[in-house]
Amino acid sequence: MSRSVELIVQGYVKLNDRDALEDILAHRQDLLRQLVVVTGVDPQQAIAQVNGEITIIEAGLATLVPE
Repeated sequence: MSRSVELIVQGYVKLNDRDALEDILAHRQDLLRQLVVVTGVDPQQAIAQVNGEITIIEAGLATLVPE
């Protein structure tokens, strides 16, 4: 999944689409909040994956020209 996120982020960076990147980031952050409170299963692998994706998205946002 992270490779997919990398490609999506690269596309939005090329388009200079800050709104789309911020939307993806907000979605991943919401997903992370939900995973942290999961009970009955061990969500650590999913949490690690989402954290990695957040890092990729934030890196993409950092390359955009500030508004």
